[in-house]
Amino acid sequence: MRKAKLILDRDFEVGQVDKRVFGSFIEHLGRAVYSGIYEPGHPQADEEGFRKDVLELVKALQVPVIRYPGGNFVSGFNWEDSVGPRELRPRRLDLAWKTTEPNEVGLHEFASWAKKAESSVMYSVNLGTRGAADAQHVVEYANHPKGSYWSDLRRKNGAEEPFNIKLWCLGNEMDGPWQMCMKTAKEYARAAREAAKMMKWTDNSIELVACGSSSNWMPTFGDWEYTVLDECYEDIDYLSLHRYYGNPSNDTKEFLASSMDLDEFIRTVACICDSVQGKKHSKKKVHLSLDEWNVWYHSNQQDNELHRREPWGTALPLLEDIYNFEDALLVGLMLITILRNADRVKIACMAQLVNVIAPIMTRPGGGAWKQTIFWPLMQASLYGRGVSLMPRMDADKMDTKQHTDVPVADAAAVLNEDGSLTVFAVNRDLTQDTALSLDLRAFGAFSKVTHSVLHHDDVKAVNTEDDPDNVAPRDVPADLKENTIVLPAASWNVIRLIP
Repeated sequence: MRKAKLILDRDFEVGQVDKRVFGSFIEHLGRAVYSGIYEPGHPQADEEGFRKDVLELVKALQVPVIRYPGGNFVSGFNWEDSVGPRELRPRRLDLAWKTTEPNEVGLHEFASWAKKAESSVMYSVNLGTRGAADAQHVVEYANHPKGSYWSDLRRKNGAEEPFNIKLWCLGNEMDGPWQMCMKTAKEYARAAREAAKMMKWTDNSIELVACGSSSNWMPTFGDWEYTVLDECYEDIDYLSLHRYYGNPSNDTKEFLASSMDLDEFIRTVACICDSVQGKKHSKKKVHLSLDEWNVWYHSNQQDNELHRREPWGTALPLLEDIYNFEDALLVGLMLITILRNADRVKIACMAQLVNVIAPIMTRPGGGAWKQTIFWPLMQASLYGRGVSLMPRMDADKMDTKQHTDVPVADAAAVLNEDGSLTVFAVNRDLTQDTALSLDLRAFGAFSKVTHSVLHHDDVKAVNTEDDPDNVAPRDVPADLKENTIVLPAASWNVIRLIP
């Protein structure tokens, strides 16, 4: 059996966990919207055409914020196309995903859906094909009470009260050559600064997210962040990070070690933010928005074939990764990394929410079910709110082809608002259990301990509409004999200690 020791103290804090780190993302891409959240005529459609079965699953995740409407889509999006009478809205070619967007669901509809989902909207503006004036107009349309052209147009279109969207993204992945109207760091920085000024002049209560590098493998990574922040540090509130992982080589051991890269990515970007703060002698601290993260690789080949077969179709089944058990473990490791960096990561959006690289899948006219990755996100959202504690983990190590000294167990801990303590832990070892010793001398006695385990003997096991609980957590006896709890081989664990 492997060994690990976790030392926690209530006085050693990382920081308050912002509930928005359990956010998600809906892009006008694939079946995320059409036959995902919206399907008029479905047996469970409500009066607006939204699927009630999907809404119930979203509410179970307790998603506090949802990024919308993109993504790559937003860099060619005219927001005005998505408001007003549906019969007058134009059908547009979406160059990002080689499809046709009908604009049946737009700003009003999505704001209504988000309210039903007990969530809030994080709205992205187009800084690709459009610019600062258009960004200001949509803030005015969404948030200004009345008495101006755009606010009164909103009222004319049926929304008397403002949407009061408080979180806005200044474009998406503008460093990427796949983006419409890609920009250099200097070009983007100037565009973002001017848009930010005008948006905040319109509503000074909003918060703004500037684009960081779309990945840490971009050749401009680091220099991009510094250049953007040097230009618009005082005008923005967060800098974005995007990170996806895959296992195309079918090396599970290597795959589960890859989350170590995320921790380095976060710490590097935080250092760049602080260096610009120091240069500017600023009292303001820019935090991080990990507003795209997930596993994404399963669907790449089928998407290429689909685009060749059905160019410019509507709601094509794109990016429909079918997630397996090892993906759920990696998602758990990424959530642990996010919680351990709660002092800097204040927003995180799993990309995406329904059908498109998503924890929730649907069949048109049929059911909706939880993918394997649903479970760690749901449990982290339910039990990961409070204060993230600084974990001291000593664990056995292992090596992979690309990583050395990989801890066999990884963990984060949150002191919840009700005084309970939750430990999230993943055992990376595929064949051996790990005995996790908990040093909790600073906490006193606990009256109850629970242990939930997500495990399957087959790391490639999946959930389907016919077998939705093939991979699902189960409660096991929580025996804290000698303050040690056993983490089964290849498992996501949620240990709750209740005073």
